[in-house]
Amino acid sequence: MKVATDVMAVLSASRTEGNKLFITGGQLDRNLYGRLDKTLKAAGGKWNTKAKAHLFDGDASEAIENIILTGEVAVPQDFGFFPTPGPVVDRLLEFAQLDTGMTALEPSAGRGAIASALAMAGLKVDCIELLPDNAKHLERLPFRSVRCADFLSIEPEPIYDRVVMNPPFDKKRSDIHHVLHALKFLKPRGLLVAIMPTGVIFREDALSRDFRGIVSARSGNIVNLPDASFKTSGTMVNTCVAIISA
Repeated sequence: MKVATDVMAVLSASRTEGNKLFITGGQLDRNLYGRLDKTLKAAGGKWNTKAKAHLFDGDASEAIENIILTGEVAVPQDFGFFPTPGPVVDRLLEFAQLDTGMTALEPSAGRGAIASALAMAGLKVDCIELLPDNAKHLERLPFRSVRCADFLSIEPEPIYDRVVMNPPFDKKRSDIHHVLHALKFLKPRGLLVAIMPTGVIFREDALSRDFRGIVSARSGNIVNLPDASFKTSGTMVNTCVAIISA
């Protein structure tokens, strides 16, 4: 998310104390304040009337300095992150054929929608998450482990009974790359269940064709989800579920 110069000018003149950001220099016009507030919310700052400041989970000066240095603030959607709605999570669990005591990996765990459901089903769950704010949130939940990292950079170990995942949706086709990498983490007779954009079903590029070949070779399946399944998460991308054995 790009940040306009006038917003950065206000931020550069602001004052910070620990996790608090104070806007100085008098009252701002409505348009500028609206854009400033949107930027601060994207960076993790929330207005607190009692403190008369925007409050951050961590050091406010660090968050603001990053915006001023780069001219942008990273928001989850920049990384293809769209939280998994409850009805979709329920479908994933149906496809995953779970048993209590299984080990499971959620390689793009986000805020824990899928991983929490797996844990509630009695599985031992390990989470990997790229965004630090999301990873901090996951650390407060009852998972076996949480690792803040780029999943594609992690050396595979075939130690999981199940991989259940909602990989990034983006123009780089990250969903396919993440699913192919995730297959390498399955034990023999393990099962992967992954949400993917429906383009994987009909695209005729080499990457999509090769992916469908892998699904077929492993006697897997790709099932369409209802249209607009992710509308509540901020995207109208049509989605499906890939179900693939080790």
